Amino acid sequence: MLQPMKLSTMGALVMGFLSGLSSPVLAINADAPIVIGLDAAMSGVDAQGGEAIRRGATIAIAEINAAGGVLDRPFKLMIRDHRANPARGIDNMDEFGATKDLVAVIGGVHTPVAMAELESIHRHQLIYLGPWAAGTPIVANGHSPNFVFRVSVRDEHAGGFLIEAAQNQGFKSPGLLLWRTAWGRSNEKAMTAALGNSDINLAGIEWFNSGERDMSQQIAALAAKGADVIILVANSADGRVAIRDIARMPASNRLPVISHWGITGGDFYERASADIKQVELTFLQTFSFFDSPFPDRTSHVYEAYCDLFGPCTSVADVRSPVGVAHAYDLVHMLGRAIENANSTDRVKIRAALENLPSHQGLMRDYNPPFTANRHDALDARDFRLSRFSTMGSIVPAETR
Repeated sequence: MLQPMKLSTMGALVMGFLSGLSSPVLAINADAPIVIGLDAAMSGVDAQGGEAIRRGATIAIAEINAAGGVLDRPFKLMIRDHRANPARGIDNMDEFGATKDLVAVIGGVHTPVAMAELESIHRHQLIYLGPWAAGTPIVANGHSPNFVFRVSVRDEHAGGFLIEAAQNQGFKSPGLLLWRTAWGRSNEKAMTAALGNSDINLAGIEWFNSGERDMSQQIAALAAKGADVIILVANSADGRVAIRDIARMPASNRLPVISHWGITGGDFYERASADIKQVELTFLQTFSFFDSPFPDRTSHVYEAYCDLFGPCTSVADVRSPVGVAHAYDLVHMLGRAIENANSTDRVKIRAALENLPSHQGLMRDYNPPFTANRHDALDARDFRLSRFSTMGSIVPAETR
């Protein structure tokens, strides 16, 4: 981890980085930047998640460039908006694959997009860094060598965590309300497996398609099957519909919700705040600026965040904090791998990522981050339940 720098210095560095100009304090070859791609939804309902990833990556890039860059060259971020569209994501990967000096691509929120991109990722031998999308097959993709590395949730672990959370809260019959995508199917597999090893029973499974305007029938079906809690797998737009329809139920029949984290990648709270206040809602997260495991590291990143993207009044101003933290850690790992490989060759960097001995990050002390057989850096030990505060900030579930 680099030592904190003065905020005014950080701001000047990043403004130069964002404008494509070299900073006078950098003794590096600014004419030959090493390019990192960002492929995410930068517009639309899930743009908050993409923007959080951009911000975390930007802070890390500024730190690395301020320390002299990598192999005496600065990092440069190349951003493409896939708009949650798999076909557009594939086009972006083809563009990144043909881009001179591009070493890696940071992905976005959407599992369906990442799944569609896997063939292009491996055909171009692009190192794909996943800071959000949680579908198990994104990493367990059958490609050898595997170019995908992730600091994020893996649904194989998330399913067990969500079922255990329901059991710990005293629920006996969870009902699953799932998005009909690869992400939803990944969660169905994980949660049904976890239920088989638990003391609670599945009430039923209901599916919805993207863009549905009414989920009251699915919710009523789960209630009729005896569900005492709904486990929701949805992104922000569809999550709003689900929470709205639950909020419309009579208070005595209103089912509590434990959600995967997809609802936190967009403007979910801003558009659904009145309904959220009527529903007992908690959701999966991995990181919080409120109670991080490493306060000194977190304080440094928070100060840089506010200097670059503020003003801030408190850590509550950091939206979609998991995207910030995961992208920040991944960029620093990438920088160390390039230095260890002493090369910008993607194949050599991929091998170096598998052989990083350790890394002190925001999320954890990674010992090691990855191995040849494990390209997921996090597991269920990193998961937590969170909720929305009355002001819309994401806070630990026990915070009142």
